[in-house]
Amino acid sequence: MRRWLKGILPDPRMILESRWIRVFGNLLQDPNLWHLNRRSASGGVAVGLFMMYMPPFGQVFMATAAAIKLRVNLPIAASLVWLSNPLTIPPMFYGAYALGAWLTGQPVRTFDPHFWLDWHNWLGVLGPTLLGCVICGALVATIGYVTVQWLWRRSLLREIERRRRRYATARASIPSSNRQI
Repeated sequence: MRRWLKGILPDPRMILESRWIRVFGNLLQDPNLWHLNRRSASGGVAVGLFMMYMPPFGQVFMATAAAIKLRVNLPIAASLVWLSNPLTIPPMFYGAYALGAWLTGQPVRTFDPHFWLDWHNWLGVLGPTLLGCVICGALVATIGYVTVQWLWRRSLLREIERRRRRYATARASIPSSNRQI
C-alpha cells in the first residue's frame, strides 16, 4: 500500500513550491506531514475529502492548514481536494444543496443552469448549501478514513501471511538435525 501511494503522490518539493502552501513556512518542517503510515494516510484522506466539499476558493489552503493542525499526510490532503473540479463541482454542490434544503424543510429548486449561473441567486440557497456541504464532507471523509484504514490493515495482514508461508517453507527445507529448538 505504501509503495503504491508513494508512486501516485506528488513530489514534496512541488508541494512546497506552491504559492498557497509556502505561507505556512516552518510549520511544513514537521515530519508527520510527510510520513506515510496508516494513521497519517487515512487522516490525510479524511481531511482532503472533507475540504473537497468546502467552497472552491482556497480549498488547498484550508486542507494544508487542517493537515498541519491534525498532523496528517499533507500531500494526500492537498491532492484529494482536486477531486472537486469544474466537472464535478456542479453535481457535488447541487447534491449538497438538495440535502441541506431537504434537512431545513425548504423546497428544493430544480437544476436550472440560468438560475445557478447567476451568482445573485446564490444568497437564497447559501444556508442549505453550506449545511449540505458540511454533512456531505463529513460523510465522505468518514468513509474515506475507514476505507483507507481497512485497506491498509488488509494489506498488512496479507504481507504477514506471505511472510509466514515463506518462513514455513524455508523452515521445512532445513534438515531436522540442523534445526534449533
